[in-house]
Formats: sequence, C-alpha cells, structure tokens
Amino acid sequence: MDNEEGAAGWPEPVVRVQSLWESGLATIPARYVKPESERPNNPNKLVGTKKKKSEEEEEEEEVEGDHESKTTMSIPVVDLSSPCDPATARAVSAACREWGFFQAVNHGVSGELLRRCRRAWKGFFHLPMEVKQRYGNSPATYEGYGSRLGVEKGAVLDWGDYYFLHVRPPHLLHTDKWPHLPPDLRETTEEYSREVASLCGRLMAAMSAGLLGAGGEARLAEAFGGEEAAGVCVRVNYYPRCPQPELTLGLSSHSDPGGMTVLLADDRVRGLQVRHRAGAWVTVDPVPGALIVNVGDQIQVLTNATYRSVEHRVMVNAEEERLSVALFYNPKSDLPMAPMPELISPERPPLYKPMTFDEYRLYIRRKGPRGKSQVESLKAAGGDDGGR
Repeated sequence: MDNEEGAAGWPEPVVRVQSLWESGLATIPARYVKPESERPNNPNKLVGTKKKKSEEEEEEEEVEGDHESKTTMSIPVVDLSSPCDPATARAVSAACREWGFFQAVNHGVSGELLRRCRRAWKGFFHLPMEVKQRYGNSPATYEGYGSRLGVEKGAVLDWGDYYFLHVRPPHLLHTDKWPHLPPDLRETTEEYSREVASLCGRLMAAMSAGLLGAGGEARLAEAFGGEEAAGVCVRVNYYPRCPQPELTLGLSSHSDPGGMTVLLADDRVRGLQVRHRAGAWVTVDPVPGALIVNVGDQIQVLTNATYRSVEHRVMVNAEEERLSVALFYNPKSDLPMAPMPELISPERPPLYKPMTFDEYRLYIRRKGPRGKSQVESLKAAGGDDGGR
C-alpha cells in the first residue's frame, strides 16, 4: 500500500486509497474519519438514481444541440451553442453571480472525446499498483499519481486518489510525468486539454461580456495575462468504493484556488455537492454530455466578488467507484491578481489585496482543502462583500 519511492517530501508514508479498498477492510482507518460536522448525509443514495445506458444510447444523448437551457437540482444549465450571443453572456454571468457553478451544454467538445477521456483514465487506475507507483508524486509540484493534498502531519485525509498534470505553459509540461499506459491516454489527454482550454477561452469572453457589456469581452483574458499566457492543469480524481461512506469524503470542502475549472463528471454515479449561499449542500445531477463549470478564487478577486467561487465537496459510496476529470484554467502565475479598476468605486472599494497565483496556491498545497479560508484571508482591511 505504501509508496516509499514517491514519499519524498510527504510527512507520512503514502497510502493508496484504492489499495485500502482492495484489501477488503470493513472499516476505514481513523485518519480518514471526518469530524461529525463535516460528514455527508445519505452518501449511498448517490448510486442507482439513473438507469445505466449502452454506449449507443449515450451517443444519442450527447449529440451537440440536444439540450436546451434549464435548471437541474437548482444548478443552472447554460446552452453555449451561440457563445457570442448577448443572451449567452447574460446566462453565464447570472450563473456566476448567483451560484458560481453551472452545467454547460452544446459546448463544442464532442461526446466521443468525453467518453474516450473517461475510458483512458479509468484504464489507468485499473492498472496494477506497481505500474501506477512509478508515477508517485511529491508535494513540490504535485505532478503525478497522488493520494493527499497538504503536508500537515496527522491531517485527516480524503478517500480518493488522483493524477495531476501540467499542460501549459510549455516550460511546466514534463512529459516524463505522463503515463505510458493505456496506449491512447497521452494522445487523448492532449486532445481533451486542447479542446477544453479553447472552451475556457470562449467562457472567459462570455463572463467578461456579461460583466462589462459589449466591448468588454477580452477584459478577463487580459487580466489573466493574455490567453496564450494562461496556465492549464489537469487533475483526474479516482474515488474507490468505501465501506463507511457516511464517515468520510472523497474531497473535502474547498473553493478552487485558480481561475476557472471545467469538470468532466462521472454521469453514472453522483458525488459532487455545491454549497448554496443559504448554506445547504446541493448534490449535482450531471446532464449527459454536459461539462460542469465553476468560478475559481482568482476570478472572484479580479471581479471584486461580483463573480464568486463556491465551496464544493465530493461524497463517496459503498457500491460504485467514481472518476472525474478536472481542467484548471489559471492566470499567468507570476502576475499579481487584484480587483479590476473597472469594478472599483467609492461605493465598492477593492475587497482584496494583490497576490500572485504562485503565492496563492502554496496555501492549498501546504494545508490541503480548507473551505474558503484562503480567499477570505486576502480581504483588505475593512473589506466586506456585502453578502454577494
């Protein structure tokens, strides 16, 4: 279970959660048991809510153009078939203001590519453990095969493994960290990253137009340092079955530290929960073929909390494994992020102190997921978002 070779820099021996499940244990180790206040409700209701479909049925559902904008489980669903339409910008902007989360349909990324990406990475996590261990990561960069976030000794851990990769900028792309198996994984991941990064560019334009009006479409991209300077990372999350899902989480509550996240969810097994501003946890029911988009902390800072990052977490269950693929779209890492001048006024002073993304992401790398404590700590003296 322990990854001694890849343990450099970790405070304790690395244990793969997948190995724990495969060992046949009936109770989870104490280091995975969450405090009562953080435990989920009814995690075993995540499975069996949908009839499993054949690939032919999935292909019919995932044809671009099949979906109309609607709302599922109170999370907005936004049609991106006309990304330059002012109505699209308004819908994206409303979702970012109210929820910080939405499901994107008719997004331009083919359903066939989504299925290939899921299959390739599920294939990786089903490889023998000795093959996966060759890619064990360290907290220096987190690149590779991992099983924890944060380096605090004795921390309560999450019930999940992951694989983290840098895609852009080129100097951070280390191909030796990319798995060689399954044979199509590299090519598929490169294609998926390219297509979804392009989608992020379109989403940034819609977010910006919805914020600043006609003529402001490029403003958020400029604040990121330009579209070519944006960083792109991929984290593939693998949540094995859990004998006591009511005691733990696959990923603890957090907001994403970067700019924007696009998630390819497991549409057979639910697990993602989003915290509504009223405090309730809402379980997301993925629309077939959709991609889930959420605002990160950097966009909250740039928009002076007009758009808000939102706490979310992942539940696990005893019946089914779950896999998701998150692509993070981030600002140029050494560029100070602060509220854009257009969104500052005497009535609305800047809420956040400047900080580069390089400085900012050290927090989660050291401490692990901690709700919204990091972005809240950036608030300028007297800063109050007015409940936005």
